[in-house]
Amino acid sequence: MKKILLGTLAGAVAGLVIAVQVSAPINAQESTRLQTTYEQLDLFGDIFERIRSTYVEEVDDVALIEAAINGMLTSLDPHSSYLPPKDYDEMQVETRGEFGGLGIEVTQEDGFVKVVSPIDDTPAYRAGIEAGDFVTHIDGESVLGLTLDDAVELMRGAVGEEIVLTIFRVGTDEPFDVTIVRDIIKLTAVKVRTEGRAIVVRITSFTEKTYSNLVEGVAEEIEANGGVDNIDGFVLDLRNNPGGLLSQAIAVSDAFLDAGEIVSTRGRNERDSDRFNAQLGDLADGKPIVILINGGSASASEIVAGALQDHRRAIVIGTKSFGKGSVQTIMPIAGSGAMRLTTARYYTPSGRSIQALGITPDILVEQRPRVEDDESTEEQERRRSRSEADLRGSLNNDSLTDEEIELLEAERAEQEEIAALRDEDFQLSYGLDILRGLNVLAK
Repeated sequence: MKKILLGTLAGAVAGLVIAVQVSAPINAQESTRLQTTYEQLDLFGDIFERIRSTYVEEVDDVALIEAAINGMLTSLDPHSSYLPPKDYDEMQVETRGEFGGLGIEVTQEDGFVKVVSPIDDTPAYRAGIEAGDFVTHIDGESVLGLTLDDAVELMRGAVGEEIVLTIFRVGTDEPFDVTIVRDIIKLTAVKVRTEGRAIVVRITSFTEKTYSNLVEGVAEEIEANGGVDNIDGFVLDLRNNPGGLLSQAIAVSDAFLDAGEIVSTRGRNERDSDRFNAQLGDLADGKPIVILINGGSASASEIVAGALQDHRRAIVIGTKSFGKGSVQTIMPIAGSGAMRLTTARYYTPSGRSIQALGITPDILVEQRPRVEDDESTEEQERRRSRSEADLRGSLNNDSLTDEEIELLEAERAEQEEIAALRDEDFQLSYGLDILRGLNVLAK
């Protein structure tokens, strides 16, 4: 191996000598740098050969080289890595919206695997895994010392098999075990529904189908409501959305903007920098927008929230987002594998990088714990809701027609439905209240 490596380097040196003959001389500093690089490559070849010949067990040459490549990439940042052919194929399947696994997006922090967010309606989500959880052990094996890709590989397995994750959650005294059954993960990128007079758009991930699902779902919901004039506004729920394709984040942002910059990417080289602008056309027809984010909102989610926030097109509420403001480029390489390399940072229209800082909501709203149903609580609420109209023999209201009274009661029913959400999803209920207030002011 050493002889082969030296032969390769000799060829490289010969090429440099030829280049020197037809161009300006290489300065001393550059020459020293190249010499140091060659010495380090020679050192790598020497170590590789010694491992092959003297390690206590026979090693797989390919696996050893792949580990060296991955070590080089992971030393750069948590998001750069080597993708062997199998992992590269799986990644391509995931961006199309269907794959096998647990349903969590993870990163690495302080040697442990950190959950960026669980994906809606997946085994991990149903098992109670939360954004910010740390995975300390997988089936009893510590993750310390493992690369992120190694840890992810341990979490993969056959559909139907059980896996036990040991979780440490900030605010708890001791780690605890969570048993999850692996399943096929089918991502429904966008779910659209109506709450009161608002259309709620839940975006769970940015896959190849996100934008088309968004347009189709919103159009159907507007039609079901009898037109956009019957809508107070839109809620974009980006909570626990770990991100995905940059192109889809740009398309979703553009769907609600008529003009202006959406996001810019800036790399070390000019060719790695770009700027993306919105085209005419607003899917929401100018209606108010509220965006929900939390600590599980990352990457592409932060691009959308940052773009609409900077253009004052939406009010962002919730808690600070994850803060992943870097762009990874997937570069296919020899052998059917690929390299995931961080090539740029992205910036919101105002020029702010959210790397490590995240998106700060316009209105900070913590999510309240869910309140379980309780008969005594319901009875207390029923007593509090009694009014003059409940008294026997009370006078009728003579200032409104029967039709106006029916309309008023319908509006109150909508308000009560939204208020009932506060025990189940306080952040969403808060967002709907904001939309209602904006609509009242507009009128």
